[in-house]
Amino acid sequence: MVTIIGGGIAGTVLGGALARSGTPVTVYERRSRNAMGGAFLFIDERGHSVLHDLGVADDAVQNASAPVHALEYVGSDGRRAAMSRGHRFWLRSSLMKVLSEFLDTSGADLRYEQSVTDVAVDGSGGCLIRHGDGSTSSDDIVIAADGIDSVVRARLEPDRPPVYAGDIVLYGMTTSPIALDSDPDILHFFAEQDATGAAASTFGHIWRPGHPAHWFIRIASDPLDGPDDLGMRPIGEWVDTVVRATPSINELVGTLLGQTDDVHVSNARNVPLEDAAQPTLPILLIGDADHAITPAAGVGARDALEDAAAVYQALTTGSSPAEAMAQRRSTIVEDRQRALRGRASVSR
Repeated sequence: MVTIIGGGIAGTVLGGALARSGTPVTVYERRSRNAMGGAFLFIDERGHSVLHDLGVADDAVQNASAPVHALEYVGSDGRRAAMSRGHRFWLRSSLMKVLSEFLDTSGADLRYEQSVTDVAVDGSGGCLIRHGDGSTSSDDIVIAADGIDSVVRARLEPDRPPVYAGDIVLYGMTTSPIALDSDPDILHFFAEQDATGAAASTFGHIWRPGHPAHWFIRIASDPLDGPDDLGMRPIGEWVDTVVRATPSINELVGTLLGQTDDVHVSNARNVPLEDAAQPTLPILLIGDADHAITPAAGVGARDALEDAAAVYQALTTGSSPAEAMAQRRSTIVEDRQRALRGRASVSR
C-alpha cells in the first residue's frame, strides 16, 4: 500500500498510475477537487514520454496542450540561440485537469480537502499521519509530493527550507487573442543584460493565432516582503517596473502589458539538493517537495513527472524506490549543470 501526500503534478500522476497497476493508493490533497490554479508551463518530450508510459491517454495530452515549434533566445547584446526539444505549451490548470481525471478514474482512495499537518515514523517503522480528520497510523510507504512548502520535508529535514533564487517572476496573459510581429507558436526569450553581461531580466512570450498571448518576466531583485505583494495583482502595480526592466523591447512589452489586466507575482525559490538527507523508507520526498527550482528554469514539471515514473517503476517491479530517488537526484544535478554550461556558452 502507498500513501501519497499532495495532489499536484507528481502526486496525481503517480497515484493514478499505481492505482491502475493494482496497488492500493490513498492520496491526501488539501485543496478541493476542482482547485487547479497555477499559471502556464512548457514540458519537453521527456516529460510527455513519461505521461505516455504511465498510461495517460495521448489524445488527452494532445487536446489539452499545444506544440511549441522552437525556443528562441535573444540577448540585448545581439547574441541568439534556438532549440527545439518537443516542447508543448500547457496551462497548468489544463495539465491538472488531465491528470486529475487520470487519478479520479484509477480507483485510488482520494482525500480532497484533507490537509496533512505532520508525518512521523513510529516505533515500529510505520508512519503516523496527522490530518484534518485526526490521525492515521499506517504501514504504507509514504510519498510526500506536497510542494515547495512541504510539511513533510519541514518535519524530516528542517534545515533544508526553500531559499530565494534572486528573482521575482511575473506571469501574464492578454485578455483576448492578439497577433504580434514575432513568429507564432515559438517561445521567445529576451535577456536584458547589465553592464557585467549578466541577465538583469528575462522576458518570455508566446502567442498563437486565435488565442490570448502568454508572457512572463524574471527580474533580478530583492524578494518581495509580504503576501499583499504576491499572487494575482493588478497589472497597473507592475507596468513601470516591467517597462524599466525591458528598455530594449519596450514596444513589444508595452503591447502585451496594454492588453493584460492581472499578473501573477511570485518570489522565485529553490529547494537545494546540497546536504539533503539520503532518501530512505518509509517516507520519500518527490517533485518540488524535494528539489524545487525557480519556474523560470522551465524544468520543474518534467522533473516532477520523471520522479513519479522512477518511483512507479521501483514500486511495481519490487526494486527500491529510495534508490530510485537517489538516482533521480544525480540525474537532476547533471541536467542542471549541463543547462548552466549551455547558458554560459550562449552568453559569451
